Amino acid sequence: MAQIATLLDDLETELRRLNLWSDVPPSAEALASTAPFAVDTLSLPQWLQWIYIQRLRALLEADKVLPSGALVKPYADQYFAQQHHLPAHQLLHIIDCIDEALGKPGQHQ
Repeated sequence: MAQIATLLDDLETELRRLNLWSDVPPSAEALASTAPFAVDTLSLPQWLQWIYIQRLRALLEADKVLPSGALVKPYADQYFAQQHHLPAHQLLHIIDCIDEALGKPGQHQ
């Protein structure tokens, strides 16, 4: 679990380095989306910052079971393929490492 905490810190650092981190949260309505990755209300960087990182950190701090089997990397690949101006290789690598660390269903129980 310490590995995942470190990877989440790395993800935040990389989002900041790419100027994709925001000090202003999205609206409560945007954060309440039930669509996968909140694609109807948030960009991928917003989802990573305001939902993904925060929820995983909260689970770690509460010593709760982490989700498993969810793959963010394929969606991130697709999203950043359209963002030609962003050098997102390191960001994608970190996301891939988190996917791998979370592993298969039932691994973190």
